[in-house]
Amino acid sequence: MQTETAPPMQNNVPAPAAQITATPPVISAGDQVVLSWRTADATSVSIDGIGPVPTSGVRTVTPATSTSYHLVASGPGGNADATARVTVNGPPAVTVPSSNLSEEDEFKAQVQDAFFDYDAYDIRGDAQGVLAKDASFLVSHPDIKVVIGGYCDERGSNEYNLGLGQNRADAAKNALVTAGVAGNRIRVVSYGKEKPFCSESTEECWQLNRRAGFTLDR
Repeated sequence: MQTETAPPMQNNVPAPAAQITATPPVISAGDQVVLSWRTADATSVSIDGIGPVPTSGVRTVTPATSTSYHLVASGPGGNADATARVTVNGPPAVTVPSSNLSEEDEFKAQVQDAFFDYDAYDIRGDAQGVLAKDASFLVSHPDIKVVIGGYCDERGSNEYNLGLGQNRADAAKNALVTAGVAGNRIRVVSYGKEKPFCSESTEECWQLNRRAGFTLDR
């Protein structure tokens, strides 16, 4: 007597389904995008660049470059994947407003005098930084020519201070030339102690008078 055998059972486990969207799909650099996804019959879900995520959800991202968000859903019935593409445009060009300052006003605002110690014409630390900024401005404005005046305080003879003022002006010029300013754009003159900025006999006043001063060369 023959016995019947049951037919093999069919595997009725459904395959996963997956969907992902990016809103908006085109942005400018720095803008945000909302990712939303849904899956069915999946036990694990991951998105490239994000990692494991719930089987459905929403997340806000800020991609720095154009990116494809690839989702993979896995379950007993197999795998499914979906992709959402986000295009990131570069930042808009920044329009720099033109300066309303005249060339002379801009020069006065950007170029500062360099100060010296008593009876010295060595470029001291604070003056090095000032002259570096002066040189940067002059390099970026190649049509400007400058006069460097060497000044001294009231102490000492006229003759001695004329020499000291010349050395101070020359030292400032050399610093600018070393920083890239063409030497033929710079004229030097020594005023010694004849054109003081301050007339009081105090250390504060003397310091103001020990300088290499900058003016436009007309």
